Amino acid sequence: MVTIPVIDLTAFTNGDTITRQTVIKQIYQAGHEIGFMYLQNSGISKDLIRQVFTHSKYFFNLPLEVKQKQAWSDEFSNTGYVGLEKERLDPNKPGDLKEAFNVNQQAAVDIDASIVAFYNSCTELANTVLQAFSLALELPEDFLIIRHNQENHTLRLLHYPPLQTPPKPGQVRAGEHSDYGSITLLFQDDIGGLEVQTASGEWIAAPTIPDTVIVNTGDLIQRWTNHVFCSTKHRVMIPSDNTMKQSRYSIAFFCHPNDDIEIACLESCQKEQSPIYSPILAGEYLLSRLQATY
Repeated sequence: MVTIPVIDLTAFTNGDTITRQTVIKQIYQAGHEIGFMYLQNSGISKDLIRQVFTHSKYFFNLPLEVKQKQAWSDEFSNTGYVGLEKERLDPNKPGDLKEAFNVNQQAAVDIDASIVAFYNSCTELANTVLQAFSLALELPEDFLIIRHNQENHTLRLLHYPPLQTPPKPGQVRAGEHSDYGSITLLFQDDIGGLEVQTASGEWIAAPTIPDTVIVNTGDLIQRWTNHVFCSTKHRVMIPSDNTMKQSRYSIAFFCHPNDDIEIACLESCQKEQSPIYSPILAGEYLLSRLQATY
């Protein structure tokens, strides 16, 4: 039975050389075998996370006409409100039963101090993970951090409303998909529903583990590493019990390279097989995936 590993990040940030190497191996194994991991001791305060969830609930409780005034209208910006069923993560299924609000670094400043603090904390955590990834891939430890230094990241508040009526055939809260960028940090409430697909095709639950952050690798890391790290399909299903009548909230932080960075197979990842993908600019890839999703 494949399980998503739980990794203590303080052993990497504060440990000695041997301890750090152990964590680097754990992170490599997680990225290689399942593409998901839980991180303990992330460095992001529980109080700050709670504040952002409170802000998210306040926003999604606003009248629809108020939220629509902040609707996402420019595909190049990747910011703003996305209404229920507007996004179709699985193109073969009906629209997702969720609504979202996307925030970039610039937009965060106009919203709330807690959103800015959270965005900065997520950026710091993402850089720590990217540092560990670089070392795991036998690269200079700042290799990936430098290529993300424009902070083209997206903070996404997500709300999955209660189900009052049966969904359409095949409709779920978030369709089967992989993430588009480098890594994703995910914070979720305890309602549940997130599932991850293993290499054998089996779907396993990824429930909330208190005081942890879920990290998963995205498409661009998979392309960069020639499938050494995998971009794993995941989805959010509708609960089969009474929790379907409750709102589900989560917060995703999508870490993306600088738009002008060429994503080409790393030399250290060509030992087992020749490059699978042609080089592509990070910004071009993101835009192509967003156009296919909306």
